Amino acid sequence: IYLKIVKIQGEDWCYQSQVTCGGNCTGPDGWATIVRRRTLPDGCLTPCKFTGFPACHSEDPRWRSSGAIQGSTAPPALGQGWRSWIRIHHRWRTISYGDWCYQSQVTCGGNCIGPDGWTTVAEACGGKAQSPINIVTRRTLPDGRLTPFTFTGYQEAFHSFITNNGRTVQVDLPATAKVQGGDLAVPYKAVQLHLHLGKDGGPGSEHSIDGERYPMELHIVNIKEEYNSLDEALKDLAGVGVLGFFYEQSGSSNKKYDSIINALNTINIPNSNTTLSDVSLDMFIPSQSNMTSYFRYQGSLTTPPCEEAVVWTVFRNTIPLSRQQLAAFSRLQFADGKPMVGTYRPVQPLNGRLVYRSGSQVILVSTLLLITSVISAIVLPLPK
Repeated sequence: IYLKIVKIQGEDWCYQSQVTCGGNCTGPDGWATIVRRRTLPDGCLTPCKFTGFPACHSEDPRWRSSGAIQGSTAPPALGQGWRSWIRIHHRWRTISYGDWCYQSQVTCGGNCIGPDGWTTVAEACGGKAQSPINIVTRRTLPDGRLTPFTFTGYQEAFHSFITNNGRTVQVDLPATAKVQGGDLAVPYKAVQLHLHLGKDGGPGSEHSIDGERYPMELHIVNIKEEYNSLDEALKDLAGVGVLGFFYEQSGSSNKKYDSIINALNTINIPNSNTTLSDVSLDMFIPSQSNMTSYFRYQGSLTTPPCEEAVVWTVFRNTIPLSRQQLAAFSRLQFADGKPMVGTYRPVQPLNGRLVYRSGSQVILVSTLLLITSVISAIVLPLPK
């Protein structure tokens, strides 16, 4: 039996002197259950080679005897604590952020840790304000403070790299691109944008609307203007502002995406990049007049470290791409060489959080116009 044992962080273990009737901590008699909960199968854990130890042979009776192995160069007996030799190999390992993967990459005997195990990669992934979520429109609350945004620098052309980093397609953005308004407390400056992908137009978005996933989802990641890095912004509960956009299949090509689609042909292999020249942020998103309807909630990064420091804005209006354009993204590859598809985290529970929607001011204006029309009809004298 080969086990990969994850470094235990924040577990409720304690010493026997701390155990009380009805207490919450787990004493030495229960430590094995803590370790067992945090172990992950790993088919790549092959038998170790020991130098200066007796041969690890299942038929060697010394490996089944109690006490230290006689006539061997095994470690010295440690009192009564050594009662038998156990033929189980363990590898102690500290999980890092680099070990996580999407469910579409998880295989029997594979090395990566899918969404169900992300809490072993980053404890915050088990928090109470995680993203993405399923937005149930009838349960959203109107908020008149969610006014249209002001975008600065979105029309300015820039040069950057588009990169296949083995998990997504990413474009670094100039900090001169900023967004404010929409009840954001301060201006936020752009850091990068990336995509979450389905397969040939199949479900691929992270957020869903009334249970429906879209083929792809674009995230424009911004941080408060006062911060110098994403890491710094993540220490603030509202330090990061992400703008989320859905894609939808269209009967015609979106010409604005031609340069991006062409670039994909040169970065299908992981850790490859190419230059994007003379592009602007408004090429990636709907026109500003079509971005007045959106949802707002407090959440997290959707990948490890899953820090709960994100003000989410998810727009209703979609970005159209043809079937052929959507399929071009499916030709990208993960770091393991598999097609880069299904790059979304399962939706997370709201845990009492509220989701707000913009547009209440439009409803109020429409209602006022209706009331005015009714009053006018009553007051105006009837023709004789």
